[in-house]
Amino acid sequence: MTQPPPPPPNQPPQGGGFGPPQNQPPQQPPAPPSGPDLGKAPEPGYGYPQAPGSAPQTPPQAPAAPPTPPAGPPPQQPGYGYPQPPSQPQPQPGYGYPGQQPGQPGQPGAYGQPTPAYGQPGQPGYPGQPGQPGYGYPQPTTMPMQPQAGGPGGGRKINAQVAIIVAAVVAIALIIGGGVWYAGSSDDGGKDDTASSSGGTGGDGGTDQKGGDGGKTSGAKEKAPSDPAAKVLFQVPMPAVSKEDDSVVVSGSWLTDKVYAKSGIAEVNGYDPDKGTKKWTIKLDGPVCAVTRHVTDDNKTVIIHQPAMPTKAEPSHGCTKVAVLDLDAGKKVWTKSAGDGPISFDNVTISGDTVAAGSTDGGVAFDIAKGDILWSPKTTDTCYDAGYGGGAKLVAVRKCGSYDARQLNIQTIDPKSGKVISEYKMAKGIEYAGVVSTDPLVVAADVGDSAGDGSGISDFFSIDNKTGKLLTRISAPGDQFAARCDSISKTEACNGLAAGNGKLYIATEEHEGSGESYSRANEVVAFDLTTGKQTGQRADSGNDYTITPLRMDGGNVIAYKRPPYDKGGQVVSIDGATFKQTVLLENPATEAVRDVESSMSPDYSELLYSQGHLYMSQVFASEPTSADEKEYLAIGFGTSG
Repeated sequence: MTQPPPPPPNQPPQGGGFGPPQNQPPQQPPAPPSGPDLGKAPEPGYGYPQAPGSAPQTPPQAPAAPPTPPAGPPPQQPGYGYPQPPSQPQPQPGYGYPGQQPGQPGQPGAYGQPTPAYGQPGQPGYPGQPGQPGYGYPQPTTMPMQPQAGGPGGGRKINAQVAIIVAAVVAIALIIGGGVWYAGSSDDGGKDDTASSSGGTGGDGGTDQKGGDGGKTSGAKEKAPSDPAAKVLFQVPMPAVSKEDDSVVVSGSWLTDKVYAKSGIAEVNGYDPDKGTKKWTIKLDGPVCAVTRHVTDDNKTVIIHQPAMPTKAEPSHGCTKVAVLDLDAGKKVWTKSAGDGPISFDNVTISGDTVAAGSTDGGVAFDIAKGDILWSPKTTDTCYDAGYGGGAKLVAVRKCGSYDARQLNIQTIDPKSGKVISEYKMAKGIEYAGVVSTDPLVVAADVGDSAGDGSGISDFFSIDNKTGKLLTRISAPGDQFAARCDSISKTEACNGLAAGNGKLYIATEEHEGSGESYSRANEVVAFDLTTGKQTGQRADSGNDYTITPLRMDGGNVIAYKRPPYDKGGQVVSIDGATFKQTVLLENPATEAVRDVESSMSPDYSELLYSQGHLYMSQVFASEPTSADEKEYLAIGFGTSG
């Protein structure tokens, strides 16, 4: 799962350089230019023919070298895409993810530890983190504070924020038994199966924005058009960012039947899905901090933003504002804060009619219609709800105890009352968890920090929602599988996978292809969520493509195929039964279009596909990388039939 690290401080995000932004105020970007004249062509990409005797090329966006693995011979693993024996929980030495102590700056190789980007405040004792990648959706992240050791977790009641004291940290060896840990949300199915991926980075990943039932084996909504050839529908210029700001968080993109919505600098804009003309603008008091990819049946979503614009004197005002947006009307339904501080939230999601926001200072649930507080976690102990996974179910990641003896509980909870329906207690010492899917309930973990590539995943765990029982544990070594999660504070931040139809679909790492000229390829493979075994099904990328699951579509999987140097990217539907691929969309292969498309990697950008339309967007606005290139916040593609 080797992936490039998030963008370093004071630098544009990796793989996101488009050229200079349009010289327009962020709240009034110019009308999208027509046609695919999108900038300077890139250098020849991976797979471009080379002169005899020259060294092999490396693929675009070459990943950073993984940290040195622990001593001792690695376990033998089957080749890519082949069935593997089910893994059994084994005690494994190592340090808690991300392999460093609270209160210290990020260390090289640790996931998501750079200096905070503009609009993404750091927490006391931790530097902020501008990189998410995973958002199935890439979302910027911040390191949470760590509480002192304390009593057991408990029920919920309306209250003030949880008192958190940063603990003195001792590096310890993790003892991983049969426990589950680590989850990143990605539910599938839904009203119209619009989805976001890593997208990012974000991302969030592999889920349906509507949060429907991922267990259905039918109900696919995406049909192959008569002609999958797509054209550029529109481009949204990158808003101007001052040199003082360096990088501004602009994570968040959503799609309804009426609008494509995308976050800008302290605003959210709605665009016509076909023409790209701006339909509305929702102004925010400060930059976006966190978003969810989930959208309700009546097309509402929720974001967290700062209460004011950062300044030199006050670079961060905290992420205290929770706002519900009506995406069709282009209006804020309500904006609320909570707690005595008020609470600065790390993440937010939606399940049913409930908005749930989590942080190291505690969680709060709001009624989505009026913003009334429904419940918040109990504050008479040192446990707190670090984050929530939404969609079909509401799942809390509840942390208890000190850093050197952390206890994480994965709780399926009633969205209205906060009552715990079921609970899975992870092995002590596991520091972070993210929700891959809430229904089916799947969590992921870097057990003993053994992934070794910053992806945050070495194992997946399938849990029964009703009983909290562990169904199976799936080994996913970082050198074989390409999914990633960043659950340090963004609980739903996983991408490169999808869950539904009783299976987990995950992309493998690239390996040698069957073609010439050092071709590379990868696959999407399936694991049974009851037995933990590979099903033997695999969907090949094809030489010099890289295939990445985006979300479920009924019982099928929607995936994006990142192209070689001389072709356009594709969106395909993978049949859940036969694994036959059907091309739904193929982008133009012109150099100008490829230049923009290649800058929006599914690992570090947001990808939405629905009904013959593909939208790709950035999660950071930053200074221009070159005066000779145009830079774009988003681009839309569409088929004619």
